[in-house]
Amino acid sequence: MENVAQLTARQIGELITSGHYSAREVLEAFLDRIKEINARTNAILHFTEELAYRQTEAIDKSIRSGDKLPPYAGVPAIIKDNMNLEGYPCTCGSKILENYISPYTAGAVEKMMNAGLVILGKSNMDEFGMGSSNEFSAYGRVANPHSAEHVPGGSSGGSASVAADRMAPFVLGSDTGGSVRQPSAYCGVVGMRPTYGLVSRFGLVAFASSMDQIGPMTSNVTDNAVLLAIIAGYDQKDSTSVNRETPEYASFLDNSIEGKKVGLPVEYFGDGLDEEIQSAVLRCVEILKDEGAVVDEISLPNSAICIADYYLIANAEASSNLARYDGVRYGYSKRSGDLDDDFIRTRSEGFGPEVKRRIMLGTYALSAGYFDKYYRRAGKVRAGIKAEMDAAFSRCDILLTPTTPAPAFRFGEKVDDPLSMYLSDIYLSAASLAGIPALSLPCGNNPEGLPLGVQLMGRPMEEGLIYNFARTLEKNLGYGE
Repeated sequence: MENVAQLTARQIGELITSGHYSAREVLEAFLDRIKEINARTNAILHFTEELAYRQTEAIDKSIRSGDKLPPYAGVPAIIKDNMNLEGYPCTCGSKILENYISPYTAGAVEKMMNAGLVILGKSNMDEFGMGSSNEFSAYGRVANPHSAEHVPGGSSGGSASVAADRMAPFVLGSDTGGSVRQPSAYCGVVGMRPTYGLVSRFGLVAFASSMDQIGPMTSNVTDNAVLLAIIAGYDQKDSTSVNRETPEYASFLDNSIEGKKVGLPVEYFGDGLDEEIQSAVLRCVEILKDEGAVVDEISLPNSAICIADYYLIANAEASSNLARYDGVRYGYSKRSGDLDDDFIRTRSEGFGPEVKRRIMLGTYALSAGYFDKYYRRAGKVRAGIKAEMDAAFSRCDILLTPTTPAPAFRFGEKVDDPLSMYLSDIYLSAASLAGIPALSLPCGNNPEGLPLGVQLMGRPMEEGLIYNFARTLEKNLGYGE
């Protein structure tokens, strides 16, 4: 068998539906690859082989019977371990959920399975999505495929590592304040944070409910657009799901961008930006100009306060959402006969240091006497940030920025400096607060061989235009198909 791991999802789907390879043969080729690579990277926490073999058996039977199948039937996929999959663990990278088995399947994962995608496993992550390096998983850190000494980013570092090492063509991560885009930049893959409400959050374990979104992570733009079309759409089980028809995003890829307006926020190109990243992003600007786009500098004055506003709101919501892990209903539990003592011991032993830090910060912001001073004010600031972004998109079709201020950092470099760690998301939080779509695309490598990323942000529900720009850059940069 040829090296199917180097093929796109479309090519693999065609080989299976044409009968050139069976779905089982493709599955076993990827499983062999995964088990060899995962011993080095620790990117996958749980394998779902039994489910995968059942899925491929049904697909191969349908092909033999001459049934018409979805175009991507049999294509392997891996999901982040904060998405429920019935009958399998959902640990969220935390000790407190080490024995939890999902009783149901997340809405987005169900859509994948209905499209014939074969679920191979669940990827490692920072505990409950709280981290920018994947050093905060209770089950060990994940290695960056480009350098074992550097972090893969977080919290979807496991998913980014999986996509970079081509352990599956289709990979899901989740993005609250940048957790799809930052690790995508660090690992050199394509990662999309969709418009809030476009993809169902049903079955996604909550971190900060007003910002959490599931997003696709792939080795190329085309596969990313295809996967988003598969998982997007209304879900009545999610009260924040938007009820509108979703397009085939791949149909936007080859459109002309001539005459489209691109905004460069000057605040994203100031002090602290790595010179190699700035050079790579400005090269992208020249490519877009050559393709006929109109590029102008704009100002987003609220950019300086986005990261502080994000962490205040996110930690407050996390404090509320994580209150359910009490050692009584499910998950890790310490029982001594004294309810108060059981509650304290369960949470102090079950949660890691970063989760406890954020719970305490969030609880403080919500406490009596500080709610108006911090949380309510943060909500007003968020409204101002969104209004500023809306105003920018009245003048521009796309905003182009660096994804991160620097390439991947080394393990241990920031683990004892939370503020420095949080600032690695400084260019990402605005899109999360405003609920708009944003994509990270590889745009080069630094002299050490570490990937660099460029970020494209667009209007709500205009993922197709973002993919159009991303594919234009990808072709000119020599990445992708």
